Amino acid sequence: MRPPVSVPTLSRRAKVVIGSIAVLLVLFTAIGTLTNVYVDYLWFDETGFTEVFWTELQTRALLFAVAGVATGGLTALAIHLAYRFRPAFRPMSLEQQNLERYRQSLEPRRTLVLTAVAVVVGLFAGFTAQGSWETWLTFRNSVPFGEVDPQFGLDLSFFVFEYPFYRLLISFGFAIVLLALIGSLLTHYVFGGLRLQTPGQKLTGAAMVQLSVLLGLFVALKAVAYWFDRYALVYSDRGGLFSGASYTDVNALLPAKTILVFAAAFCAVAFFANVVVRNFRLPAAALVLLLLSSLVIGVAYPAIVQQFVVRPSANEREAAYIERAIASTRAAYGLTDDDVEYVDFAQEATGDDVDTDAALAQLRADDATIPNARLLDPNVLSDTFTARQQIRNVYGFPERLDIDRYTIDGETQDYVVAVRELNSEGLSENQSTWINRHTVYTHGNGFVAAPANQVIASQEGGEPNFTSRDLPTTGDIDVEQARIYYGELIQDAGEDVYSVVGAPEGGQAREFDRPEDGSDGEVNNTYDGEGGVAIGSFFRQLTFAIYYRERNFLLSGAVNDASKVLYVRDPRERVEKAAPFLQVDGDPYPAVVGGRVTWILDGYTTSDAYPYSERMELGEAAQDALTGQGTTALPNEQFNYIRNSVKATVDAYDGTVRLYEWDEQDPVLQAYRAAFPGVIEDREAMSDELIGHVRYPEDLFKLQRDILTRYHVSNPSDFYSQNDRWAVPADPTVDTEEAQPPYYILAARPGEDGAIFQLTSALNAFRRQNLSAFISASSDPDTYGEIQVLRLPGNTPFRGPQQVQQSFNTDDEVAQDLTLFNSQNSQAVFGNLLTLPIGGNGLLYVQPLYVEGTGENSFPLLRKVLVNYGGRVGYADTLSDALDQVFGAGAGDTATDSDDAGTMPDTEEPTTEPTTPAEPTPPADGGTADPGLDAAVTELDAALQALADAQRAGDFAAQGEALARLQRAVEAYQAAQSAAAATPTG
Repeated sequence: MRPPVSVPTLSRRAKVVIGSIAVLLVLFTAIGTLTNVYVDYLWFDETGFTEVFWTELQTRALLFAVAGVATGGLTALAIHLAYRFRPAFRPMSLEQQNLERYRQSLEPRRTLVLTAVAVVVGLFAGFTAQGSWETWLTFRNSVPFGEVDPQFGLDLSFFVFEYPFYRLLISFGFAIVLLALIGSLLTHYVFGGLRLQTPGQKLTGAAMVQLSVLLGLFVALKAVAYWFDRYALVYSDRGGLFSGASYTDVNALLPAKTILVFAAAFCAVAFFANVVVRNFRLPAAALVLLLLSSLVIGVAYPAIVQQFVVRPSANEREAAYIERAIASTRAAYGLTDDDVEYVDFAQEATGDDVDTDAALAQLRADDATIPNARLLDPNVLSDTFTARQQIRNVYGFPERLDIDRYTIDGETQDYVVAVRELNSEGLSENQSTWINRHTVYTHGNGFVAAPANQVIASQEGGEPNFTSRDLPTTGDIDVEQARIYYGELIQDAGEDVYSVVGAPEGGQAREFDRPEDGSDGEVNNTYDGEGGVAIGSFFRQLTFAIYYRERNFLLSGAVNDASKVLYVRDPRERVEKAAPFLQVDGDPYPAVVGGRVTWILDGYTTSDAYPYSERMELGEAAQDALTGQGTTALPNEQFNYIRNSVKATVDAYDGTVRLYEWDEQDPVLQAYRAAFPGVIEDREAMSDELIGHVRYPEDLFKLQRDILTRYHVSNPSDFYSQNDRWAVPADPTVDTEEAQPPYYILAARPGEDGAIFQLTSALNAFRRQNLSAFISASSDPDTYGEIQVLRLPGNTPFRGPQQVQQSFNTDDEVAQDLTLFNSQNSQAVFGNLLTLPIGGNGLLYVQPLYVEGTGENSFPLLRKVLVNYGGRVGYADTLSDALDQVFGAGAGDTATDSDDAGTMPDTEEPTTEPTTPAEPTPPADGGTADPGLDAAVTELDAALQALADAQRAGDFAAQGEALARLQRAVEAYQAAQSAAAATPTG
């Protein structure tokens, strides 16, 4: 027999080295972890949200400890009992001889092995459990919804708050029993209690008792699981088109689950009885019966009912359950009849049938919608703001600007707004040293705003009329504190950029603030706000040196006793950190409140456990053509309930985060307020000025419009047939299949007086390009959240956004200009296609057309405005002129740009579009009392027609001749007009 091979042993020196390395690794890991936790705590302490820090930490620690001890401890106990009751003598067999070597290896180390198993299993269980801290907090602080589900008669809080926690307990129960069973089986096998290949008895009495108890517990837990599976039917997707319990679920599966509860309970009793009987025949027979029952009555029977009872007449069988799904889904997404007003919009004439007289009368009477028609697209003009208002390269504007409204001199106006932020990624190589990046270039400066319906004429086209601008900020919006220490652009490759600010009293200011007036110098500033974590002590400096792996915290003279560190500076990240139980809207926006620039954000409470409600993927449902381009995508988590429960603000100067209760009826928010007392302030704490700037949130609106495409239907048969389904149109301004973004506009809604700030979207018919509905959600403080849905007649093919865009692109004059604009040196950029209800029976589409050069420093400028009403296209330099083309002279008188907007200047270049002079427009009646003037008008018409023909033909020589003829005709008309004016009248 070969002698055993000895295992080489390590020298004492090697053991010391390996042990030292292990200790150092553990030490460095511990220091890093503790540093991260401490820096986190300092942030929460600075912002005043230590309640969140401690509550979350304690809850995670509690769940970790309970789950870890329970899982690891009970698993270890089962293994210990299996070892404790191992047989003293084992029959001699080849199997037992092979196992003997393992027993000899384990015996001396059994305590160590058992401890290691308990620790490893406990750690895995603890880490898994601590991630469910919100489930425990909402269970512990649950509040009633005040509504019951239609099947079980239970308050909805049971499903939203309690049921998820019970399922969590059952899952851990199964895991503990299964781990204990596996550990016991292995232990009994190794130590002879379970003998698979040895003749005679396979199990010892002790092994049979222990395994019977564990199997009995497993099956008993299965009985409990079957009982709770009954409640899970409210989340069933068997119905296909709708969510929640279907006919088959209620009439076949629910009774089956109840029967299986008793079958599993009987099986569990059989296993427990085996402790006395000690014969596996009875429990085995019970287990087979349970398996057969689960297959026959739990799977086969419901399938038969679904196939032969429901499917042949599903629209009738499922009607009652579809009604439940419609009502619950609407309630879960805030779209009940109390939330949504449906308005049947009058039929709009199309093409030649447009009643221009009626439309003209409506336009002339309109003092809310047309005067506020937005020509500036915040999604296009970032480069324009940068070119005109950047001031220095260290500043920047976000990729997507924002829309807000301000009341100036008693008149409410919507503005395109932005703050001049510090653009960390815009720093030059010389500016990117640690000193410059973290102690000199610390903040942005300035608030910029331009009325959304105005432009100023320039040689190239229309520029925004910046009514708040420059440094220091001047204009019609009073800004007392314009420094931006907290913003969206203070990042480097997506990572937060910290700043070290502050100086001793009397110390030299080192933070770049703005250029000095009238010179190439600069004005510096020393931060004196409340934000930031003080790092005056050596311990704090060492902490942040470890955290950021930056020795300058210890060595640089810029770090002093008065220094603070500003970090987590993105407004959205600050709110998410302060309120981890909220989902935060992807588009924060700046507003001037009380003279200070304040970021306003929307926080959502969500749940995936609302009964009968359709589930969606959060990020996917909120996706549109602009997601990721200046806005942040929401996490792609499953949910079926959402409320805009919180309005949050972040002060751009000192970073103060404030959370305000907005939806006072939301039970989910009430549960979190009980879990985190004092964190969320009452709605009454919001100032009137702040409330005047809140907007209906975009991400919520996108989710709601998606739901409305299906759930605007109330009749179950119509819902089942899907014959009135809507769809969100693709963005027509770009080549994409992504959804068209909703747009903020200041306009009047049908049936209401005066303009209100609202978020709007058009909806098409399903898989067709015709318009079916128009949705708007009010942001006005008096009517906030009221959703109006204009339902268009189904018997008239209203043009949808893509069809309107196509009518623009194929218009002869537009197509010709697009060819000219899309050249080697420039490109045409279509702005947002706005849908504006006019009066009670018409929809007006308005779209700005910008031209942007292809050079490095180019930026878009407004060149044209397009309108479409009933299929008629207007295309001109101004909205006023475009409306006149569609409706006749005087239609555009109420348009703001009829007086304020610049027009395209004439040009001598034949490749640039010539514009028709405003003065020589022929009289509307086609003639005058002066024959000379009539002849001049005739020649002017002929010259214009000749120019149009030459342009369509692409004949540049003919265009030159036509331009010369047009110039002569204009001069002749002006001369005839002067002569007519000088002739005395009888």
